Amino acid sequence: MSKILAHDRLILALDVPSAAEAERLMDQVQNQITFVKVGLELYTAAGPSMVQRLIERGKRVFLDLKFLDIEETVRRATERVAAMGVEFLTVHANRKALAAAVKGRGNSSLKLLAVTVLTNFDTHDLREMGIQHSVQDLVTARALLASETGCDGVVASGEEPGVLRPKVGPRFLIVTPGVRPAGKDTDDHARATTPSQTIAAGADYLVVGRPIRAASDPAAAASAILAEMQAAFDRRS
Repeated sequence: MSKILAHDRLILALDVPSAAEAERLMDQVQNQITFVKVGLELYTAAGPSMVQRLIERGKRVFLDLKFLDIEETVRRATERVAAMGVEFLTVHANRKALAAAVKGRGNSSLKLLAVTVLTNFDTHDLREMGIQHSVQDLVTARALLASETGCDGVVASGEEPGVLRPKVGPRFLIVTPGVRPAGKDTDDHARATTPSQTIAAGADYLVVGRPIRAASDPAAAASAILAEMQAAFDRRS
């Protein structure tokens, strides 16, 4: 089994309001970060050109747009994303949307991640939506649906990988946002975990935003997280 390198598995969330701020943050973290997430805020502000600029800088890109629409719209939008050279794309865990995205990515290398339950949701939030399942049961059901429809993995909080891994197998990707180093504020994430906890539970990729973006020295913050991640991956191996 080849060694897992934390440098390949840390994804920086570029949740900033402009291309200029994204570029400035990338300059600050320099070569500490090779994989970045572009979400709704930055994509709305800067569009596909921002994605291309990141790819030209040699970065891997996770496009977190959480597609959910009629099948034809999802299929065609996924085709456009695949043509951009993006590595990961999120789609809400709805059977029709997932199947359309799988069709849309064709033979490209784009990996599709199903969004299970947002990390700021808890059981109370699900009840308000009329969902009677527990968070864990719903995440599990949606992960199995994603696997069944041909997706490559899921986005799930750090509380779920330990439950999911035995059910979805070793090759199914588990990408975890809302990761916070010990002692850091969990912000608006209801199910936040530390890097060590998340990796020990079975996650493959960790998405970290504010602990790096808001640090006085983003490169140093990223380096500390990478060190913790590497130690956790080594212990897991």
